[in-house]
Amino acid sequence: MEYTQAEILQTVRMTEMEHLDVRTVTLGLSLRDCACASIEETAARIGEKIERTAARLVTTVDEIGDEIGLRIANKRISITPVSLIAGGAHSVGDYVTLAHAIDEAAKRVGVDFVGGYSALVHKGITRGESLFLDSIPEALATTERLCASVNAATTRAGINMDVVRRVGEIIKDAAERTRDRGGIACAKFVCFANAVEDNPFMAGAFHGVGEGEAVINVGVSGPGVVNHALRHAPKDLPLHEMAELIKKLSFKLARAGELVGREAARRLGLQFGIIDLSLAPTPVLGDSVGEIIEAFGFERAGAPGTTAALALLTDAVKKGGAMASSAVGGMSGAFIPVSEDAAMIDAVRVGALTIEKLEAWTSVCSVGLDMVAVPGSTPAETIAAIIADEMAIGVVNHKTTAVRIIPVPGREVGDIVEFGGLLGSALVMPVNGFACADFIRRGGRIPAPIHSLRN
Repeated sequence: MEYTQAEILQTVRMTEMEHLDVRTVTLGLSLRDCACASIEETAARIGEKIERTAARLVTTVDEIGDEIGLRIANKRISITPVSLIAGGAHSVGDYVTLAHAIDEAAKRVGVDFVGGYSALVHKGITRGESLFLDSIPEALATTERLCASVNAATTRAGINMDVVRRVGEIIKDAAERTRDRGGIACAKFVCFANAVEDNPFMAGAFHGVGEGEAVINVGVSGPGVVNHALRHAPKDLPLHEMAELIKKLSFKLARAGELVGREAARRLGLQFGIIDLSLAPTPVLGDSVGEIIEAFGFERAGAPGTTAALALLTDAVKKGGAMASSAVGGMSGAFIPVSEDAAMIDAVRVGALTIEKLEAWTSVCSVGLDMVAVPGSTPAETIAAIIADEMAIGVVNHKTTAVRIIPVPGREVGDIVEFGGLLGSALVMPVNGFACADFIRRGGRIPAPIHSLRN
């Protein structure tokens, strides 16, 4: 695919004026050949392989960004789900040993995050995976770059409610272990339905077993670009023409990501994987999915009609990106992480945006309830029930959904918690207080929907 001078100059303009960046270049790395009987040997092999394969990742990506004048915000690694490569683990401490080895290797190669401290337990759970789940709070509380995820549901298998219940407890435990930091460990944990194997975004990235040995995946962002264009469009522009405008911009965003990804793969001697064209906001003013939604003609994000607007936005982004690259993957669409989006925080503050409205949005956007802060007193069963609702949306609609929720210890509705950097600041949101514990305690599985039988 060739790039014209006009395209490059337009991309530079979008970078300088409209907050365009490549959000992440993520190295997906298989660690299946690192597993052995001794946990110490497994940890050593993991560290060695990460360092050997990713030694030039950060410098190479930075060089590419400097050469083409495009900011590449994050360099990351996703690995084979750790629960699949820890056959020698016989205790929670063994898994934590692996967590520290992974985190330390990530620090040595200079990446921002490493994802894949993960388990795929949507239908059942082994003894080793049970120990792994128990290790997650300590692993996240005692590491800096490590991110974890659990896949608790699929359209084919239904929802593993035993796991969902445990995830509620894991989240509460992780929050308490990082009480002095606002429960930040929970910001590095995601519970999925229908998790994808090639997601470059954190905290839910892992390198699936269907992937190659080492792959470069790119996450392209650009809500500032779309926001700028929509706010300068005619006020009476029909919605189908707004969709066309978004598609054209998404095409250009994907082309920029394609250039970075293929060049990084070439220089590193690795396989190029996918472009995930998800509009991912930051706390920077203007770089906001919430502002894009408001630009359609709403006073605030969360107003009646905003679910329809988000559906239009997500679909147009996917259509434009699909035309620009032969390798669109990941989740691709629009993320709605509340703490990372200034307009959404304002909408929460004035009461326009609630957890229930966010849940409605997740039926049409890329992923799910993301970076939602709730009172630290919220029971584990209530958190599990919120997750179960989100899992049901994903299972029934054949889509990836997820929950990244933070019960902030010692904080109540209306309080602000500062996470810093890309994670931003979160306004603690109210939660429906009616009891749901008896439902969660039933456990078992919610069976797969009838349309899962398609073959």
